[in-house]
Amino acid sequence: MATNLVVRNVEEELTLALKRQAASHGRSAEAEHREILRAALQRPQRRSLADFLSSMPNVGEDNDFDARKMQE
Repeated sequence: MATNLVVRNVEEELTLALKRQAASHGRSAEAEHREILRAALQRPQRRSLADFLSSMPNVGEDNDFDARKMQE
């Protein structure tokens, strides 16, 4: 179900930037505003650090990554 959203007290420079960006994408300022909101709010959820770390391949030994050894 679609609904209406009214945004008030937007700085003139922001409004002009929105209109320029909309024109460069070949759409209305209203359509550009919808797309900006969609892109900002419907991003994929970020993975937790634990999930990210567990997805890393298990390669090498800890001492392979010793920065002190790399200086030699």
